[in-house]
Amino acid sequence: MWMKFGAPYVFVFGFLLAGCGQDASEPAAPPPTASAPARNDPGLLPHQQLARDLLQELIEIDTTDATGDNTAAAQAMADRLLAAGFPPEDVQVLGPVDKKGNLVARYRGRDSGRKPLLLLAHIDVVAADPADWTLPPFTFIEEDGYYYGRGTTDDKDEAAIHIANLIRMKEEGFQPDRDIIVALTADEESGPHNGVDWLLQNHPELIDAEYALNEGGGGAMKDGIHVANAVQASEKVYQTFILETTNPGGHSSLPVKDNAIYHLADALVRIRNYNFPVSLNEVTQLFFERSANLEEGELAEAMRGVLQNPPDPSAIAYLEGTPYYNSRLRTTCVATRLDAGHADNALPQRAQATVNCRVLPGESIDAVHDTLETVIGNDKISITRAAPAQPSPPSPLTPEVLGAIEAITEDMWPGVPVIPTMSTGATDGLYLRIAGIPVYGVSGLFGDIDDVRAHGQNERIRIESYFEGQEFLYRLTRNLSREDIK
Repeated sequence: MWMKFGAPYVFVFGFLLAGCGQDASEPAAPPPTASAPARNDPGLLPHQQLARDLLQELIEIDTTDATGDNTAAAQAMADRLLAAGFPPEDVQVLGPVDKKGNLVARYRGRDSGRKPLLLLAHIDVVAADPADWTLPPFTFIEEDGYYYGRGTTDDKDEAAIHIANLIRMKEEGFQPDRDIIVALTADEESGPHNGVDWLLQNHPELIDAEYALNEGGGGAMKDGIHVANAVQASEKVYQTFILETTNPGGHSSLPVKDNAIYHLADALVRIRNYNFPVSLNEVTQLFFERSANLEEGELAEAMRGVLQNPPDPSAIAYLEGTPYYNSRLRTTCVATRLDAGHADNALPQRAQATVNCRVLPGESIDAVHDTLETVIGNDKISITRAAPAQPSPPSPLTPEVLGAIEAITEDMWPGVPVIPTMSTGATDGLYLRIAGIPVYGVSGLFGDIDDVRAHGQNERIRIESYFEGQEFLYRLTRNLSREDIK
């Protein structure tokens, strides 16, 4: 039986999918007192024990940009694969500088002509100040049905699972009909040496694949019930514009209406009041279609209304009142920074604003620039791009991939729908999509929509969900790497 949660449910679910943690000003409920983790759990199967041990090993290696060592974590996982019998030529740790190493490992399949399957996870993590936590962030702690530590949900859980599953398949003698590549990378969260981008620029042959599985999706739970399993198949495009106007200025005792700050303020008000047109793609159409079946009343009707051709204006008006839905309907632009004036007693000679846009995939950045110029309607305001955008196309929702995800989801959690999503933020998947490799953010790792701690304090993952995700990704990897397993 489906539970109806309405807007708050999907809103929080969206933060789960985007990888955004809880705000530091909203501390999580105090966790239990730290205790030494058990090294062996007689209740775990061997492959589960391995996944637990790998997660502990990764958590206890600091991989933050400022003080961490991504190479140490990559090498630790490489050593595990080598010990399991993987050939040294198929296990490489490489990167542009010390402490920014990436692991690329290959499980050889028979030569069937199929391109490899790529399993991607980043092993760097956001900073974690021990003073902000009630537990040590780089100590793996097991208590009250949870594993605690920085990276337990973003993204060392998937990294540990991929390595454990690779070793499990080798021990079982599994013979895929394509190569399976695992890439554990650096600087997804922050830092100048993004591992996926660096590999594509310097060693593209190592991660060339038909498609990839990545973070960005995941499961949602409410009150212990599995609600939906999401597949991230596209991302909005990040583009920042700088608005600037200049003026001769003068003494503040002789004010005039031709004021740089006023010109800029008028421009920002116009941007605030403008809505880009609604435009749905394959991913967002399926998102609203399937999400409507989880809802009821006005929300469900509005979701169905935006699917009409043309979309129902009343449905648009209803959905755009919730930022999570509005961001999936259209391109958005918002003012994020201001800088103006040079003295308290002088008319401003310059005023500048930063406007951050999240552009729908497939929409022209030039068109967004032109729209802003038209909306502002003031030739005294210049608009420049802070940096070039990196547009990435949506990944096609093919029956091979989406069908496998749906079948395994139904087998493991009967009745739980698979919902394609478009991230409003960004993951490393954008680099692969730009390179022509479709990416699907999916994990089978379910989290409580009321307890999102990625990037936040006392990060944790439900132990049962961790091993469910391991089994889901094991089945999905096998399914996608053998034509006879369907």
